[in-house]
Amino acid sequence: MAIVVENLTKKYGDQKAVDNISFEVRTGEVVGFLGPNGAGKSTTMKMITCYMAPTEGKIFLEGLDVDKNPEEIKKRIGYLPENNPLYTEMAVIDYLRFCAEIQGVEKEKISERIHEMVDVCGLGLEKHKRIGELSKGYRQRVGLAQAMIHDPEVLILDEPTTGLDPNQIIEIRKLIKELGKEKTVILSSHILSEVEATCDRILIINRGKIVADGTSETLRGQAQGREMLKVQIEASNGADKEAVKKALLGLASVETVKELEEKENYFLIQNKPEASSKKEIFDLCVKNKWYLLELTGIETKLEDVFRELTN
Repeated sequence: MAIVVENLTKKYGDQKAVDNISFEVRTGEVVGFLGPNGAGKSTTMKMITCYMAPTEGKIFLEGLDVDKNPEEIKKRIGYLPENNPLYTEMAVIDYLRFCAEIQGVEKEKISERIHEMVDVCGLGLEKHKRIGELSKGYRQRVGLAQAMIHDPEVLILDEPTTGLDPNQIIEIRKLIKELGKEKTVILSSHILSEVEATCDRILIINRGKIVADGTSETLRGQAQGREMLKVQIEASNGADKEAVKKALLGLASVETVKELEEKENYFLIQNKPEASSKKEIFDLCVKNKWYLLELTGIETKLEDVFRELTN
């Protein structure tokens, strides 16, 4: 089920929490929604799920206007909010039965769906406990189970792995990737490695505006823009590190050269936009009879992209 967001805005007084954003999520796509605290992630998710009305703009799920068809839309969406509200006095299995009933799951299928969610979310040993007795990680699993109990076509997951240990995170990551083969998934997370490993595409929002949209590889490439190299050169003919640095700076494609103090004869080189200095560095070393011991490209990390776009 495709999601189309058109010119979406949410105002609180004079402040715009979401500022005229547009994007599309295709059927069967897992999209990571990133941004610093207060950027507008949760607000956008609440508007998509009909929890909150937009000030301006439109949202469509498979052509259905969210504003005009809220009841139909809610049947097709599974939502795990950031604060994961649960009825802590209820037993896990009773809570899931309650969720299945209010989501309109057919009576004869409720027990089957509960069994499946208990199995998928690893709640077998906890299913008869009261939710209030569970750890934060298991409460999060209960939240995931309620979001999926009615087998929705769209999953909106706001920080789905909050409170989970590393093993649980890996399990939920696998589950989300598996679900993404059949369902449309939007998830937010502050764990960038998790988003990169789980999502087909990444949206980054900052101060209410979409500032990046693409695969992790595309975003890294766009942010990189300028090739970065780590070089180790052992000079001869009496040349010292300063002379080598000056020679590197004299190359047409090189913008900056930094000495790496922690390693001997190492330099960090940033090239000018769309330029590569690898061949020039090699030729420079041949010309001066210097030993080129290492020439390694440095890949921009998603964390670097995030910082660059949101600072």
